[in-house]
Amino acid sequence: MRITGGRARGRKIYAPKSEKIRVTSDRVRESLFDILPSMEGMLFLDIFAGTGSVGIEALSRDSAGVVFIERESLHAVELKKNLNLCGFEESSEVIVSAAEKGIRILSERRRQFDVVFADPPYDIGLASKTIDLLGGTSLISGDGVLVVEHSFREDIVAGNELVLTDQRRYGDTVISFLKPRM
Repeated sequence: MRITGGRARGRKIYAPKSEKIRVTSDRVRESLFDILPSMEGMLFLDIFAGTGSVGIEALSRDSAGVVFIERESLHAVELKKNLNLCGFEESSEVIVSAAEKGIRILSERRRQFDVVFADPPYDIGLASKTIDLLGGTSLISGDGVLVVEHSFREDIVAGNELVLTDQRRYGDTVISFLKPRM
């Protein structure tokens, strides 16, 4: 797998040999960053980060900084290696914890992000649960966006705090875009 754009374009990143990981395809990543505004100066949160491919892509495209939340320590080790390989260790933070705990930690720090990306395991209800959890925080800036990658079999319910603004399907994968309700 390779970074598709920006300063680290073409740089190979690695995934651990694990059945617990599903890597966001190059096609979906490239499409996502074609849809999102320029990453220049943006703060980015990557939840269920895995290899970190999406957050590293944001850093490559000039994000001001990325925080990664990844529960599996083996995946976090590979993620940190990928950050080092790309030279992005200074502009990133890796929180090794379950998504809910990582979100709580960042909320307690009163952090806000321009783009929050969540890629929970497919088909077990975590996509909607993550949307509910994030909707109850101020992690998404007023002009920010939440992007959730999920299975086409999962229906997304936006809740009271977030509004579904767009969805794009790529094979079995859907990326849903949500904004804070004004």
